[in-house]
Amino acid sequence: MADLQDDLRPTAAAADEFDEPAEPYPDEGLVTAESYEPVSDPDDAPMTRAHAILAAHPVADGCNGLPWALKRLSWYDLEEGESTVDTDVPRLRGGHVGALFWSLHLPEGLDGDRAVGATLEQLDLAKIVARTCEEGLRPVCTAGQVADARNSGRVAVLFGPAGAPALGDSLGILRQLHLLGLRALTLTGVSWASDAGLTRFGEAVVREMNRLGVIVDLSGASAPTVRRVLSLSRAPVLCSRSAARALRPHPLNLPDDLLAELGAAKGLCLVPLTAEQTGPTVRDVADHLDHIRAVAGAHCVGLSGTYDTGAAHPQELGDTSCYPRLVAELLRRGWEEADLALLTWGNVQRLLRGADFTARAAQQRREPSTATISELDG
Repeated sequence: MADLQDDLRPTAAAADEFDEPAEPYPDEGLVTAESYEPVSDPDDAPMTRAHAILAAHPVADGCNGLPWALKRLSWYDLEEGESTVDTDVPRLRGGHVGALFWSLHLPEGLDGDRAVGATLEQLDLAKIVARTCEEGLRPVCTAGQVADARNSGRVAVLFGPAGAPALGDSLGILRQLHLLGLRALTLTGVSWASDAGLTRFGEAVVREMNRLGVIVDLSGASAPTVRRVLSLSRAPVLCSRSAARALRPHPLNLPDDLLAELGAAKGLCLVPLTAEQTGPTVRDVADHLDHIRAVAGAHCVGLSGTYDTGAAHPQELGDTSCYPRLVAELLRRGWEEADLALLTWGNVQRLLRGADFTARAAQQRREPSTATISELDG
C-alpha cells in the first residue's frame, strides 16, 4: 500500500481545519465495486466461493475481547489452540481473519483515576498476549502496518476501542494512550458526551482524536452525540457494535435515520455477531447486513465478531473460525463478490486510511490542544 504521505498536499494557510472545508482523504488502492475482480468461478458452491473470497479479502473484525478473557487462565497456548476461549491462531486462520480490534472496555462503574489505571493495565495485558503469540499476531497502528502484517502471514491487532472514561477528562492522557497504541475510543459514559450531545470539551476531544488518528466509536452514543460528531469529525467514524434497530430493538443498535446519516458521512457500522443484538441464527445476522446495506450503502457495513466478550453467539457462528458460514449465507442471498470484499476487508481499510490521512493533515496545521474541561465546560 502506498504511503499516505505521498498523497498529502501542503496547506497554503495555517487555519484550523475545522473552520474550513475539509479536503477529502484519498481512496486510491482500496477495493471498490468497479475495481473488484472475482476470485472464484460463479458456479462454485457457496462455501467454496466463501473461502476463496475470504482468502483474497480476509475479515477485519471490529471487536474482540481475548486479552480480558485470558486473565482468568493460568496458562494458555494460542498458537497451537486454546479451547477455553473463542479465539486462537488456528481458528483465526480457519475463519480467514486478517485483523482484529482488541476491546479495552472497562467493567461498569469505573471512572476517574481508576478508569485510567484499569485501561493502562488492559493495554499492558494486550501487549503481553501479543508478545506471547508473535508468530500469529502482530500489534499495529496504521493501515499500512495492517497490510504488512497480513502480507507476513500474521493477524494484525489494533488496540481499542477503549471507553471514554479512560481519558480522565484530559487531552494529555488521550495523547499518552495514543502513544501506547490506542486506536479507537467509544464516546459514552462521560459528562462531555451524554444524552444531550457533546459539550465544548467533547468537541475538543473529537478534534484531538482526529489530529492523533484515534478513531471515534459511536456505539451506544446518544443521537445528539452521533449527529454532532458526524458534522464535526474530518475522519470517518465507526460504530463498533451496532446492528439495525428496525430489526431488533437493542439500545446499541441504530435506527434507520442514523444509519442513513452514518452512510452519508462515509462512516462504518460493524454488525456484532451476538444473539442479543442480531438474533439466534446466521440468517438473522445476514438480515441485519442486508438491511444496513440497503439503508446506508455497501460502503457503510462491516463485521464485529464480539468473540470472548461474554456475549452469546448465533447458531453456526460460535467462534472466529465461522466467518465462511456467514459469507456463504450472503452469497446464497445474491451478494456480489465486490460488496463482500468491502464488507470483510475494504471498508475497515478505508476507515483506517482515512484516519491516518486526516491525522497527517491536521498535524501540519496545528499543535496539540492544551484545553481543559474546566476551561471549556466550567
